Amino acid sequence: MGRTEYYHDPDAPKANTLIPASNLLVVDADGAILLQRRRDTGQWALPGGAQDIGETAAQCAVRECLKETGIVAEITGFLGVYTNPHHIVAYTDGEIRQQYETTYIGRPIGGEPTINNEADGVHFVQPADLDRYDIHPSMHQQIGDYLAGTYPHLD
Repeated sequence: MGRTEYYHDPDAPKANTLIPASNLLVVDADGAILLQRRRDTGQWALPGGAQDIGETAAQCAVRECLKETGIVAEITGFLGVYTNPHHIVAYTDGEIRQQYETTYIGRPIGGEPTINNEADGVHFVQPADLDRYDIHPSMHQQIGDYLAGTYPHLD
């Protein structure tokens, strides 16, 4: 399923759903941040996705990280809640979501970076190299909050 992201775009369609999702900002022992390149947008992002019934937001973040990157991670902290009503994601099936993400901080404990049907690139990236990657502004905000130490972010 394809998707189009709108960020502070006055022409964005009106949201018709609000789905809880979780991200995991994984930092390795060298301070590099785990990123995946999304096949549907071509942009680099933190691993994350929609929460399933029967799991906690934290379990969702760990599950999505493994599914999207091949990295087994454990949670070490909480970055924040991101609920920007000006960040809209329109899917080809007609669903139009308003952003609602809880983002956790974690560290890798196993696995290997692996591409899959959702990600065609998976890398640990040093903070000094982030500008070389096409990263969506919402992900830049979350990574920036982590690097600046401004968490938990609640908005």
